[in-house]
Amino acid sequence: MGKILQEFKTFIMRGNVIDMAVGVIIGGAFTGIVNSLVNDIIMPVITLVTGKINFTDLMIPLDGNTYPTLKAAQDAGAAVLAYGNFIQLVVQFLLTAFIIFMVIKGINKLHKPAPAPEPTTKTCPYCKSEIHKDAVKCPHCASEL
Repeated sequence: MGKILQEFKTFIMRGNVIDMAVGVIIGGAFTGIVNSLVNDIIMPVITLVTGKINFTDLMIPLDGNTYPTLKAAQDAGAAVLAYGNFIQLVVQFLLTAFIIFMVIKGINKLHKPAPAPEPTTKTCPYCKSEIHKDAVKCPHCASEL
């Protein structure tokens, strides 16, 4: 039993396990931010642009009756194809994926190394000495460049 506990302790204390745990915790917090951005800011604008259509109320009642909302149909015990809820979730997924893509793209841009400075020297094709990039004659072998 002691050996198993020691192996478990070694496994848990590995850097990658701790990094993964931190990533999951940060991801959980980030999920709340992204969900709020999609649900509280972007989806109301989409609802306004689409003429205040509430996607979640789009449905096909299978009993042949008409209901003003999905909740009314569910309260009446009617079987419905709630395709609007599916549309709502697909739109939310696509918006969430796009927002995460843009955030990751921005983070990657911050981590992008600075471009290497332009070289100030070149190699003489004749004597292979290093010379200034604007030189027209090699100072080492006197060759015309």
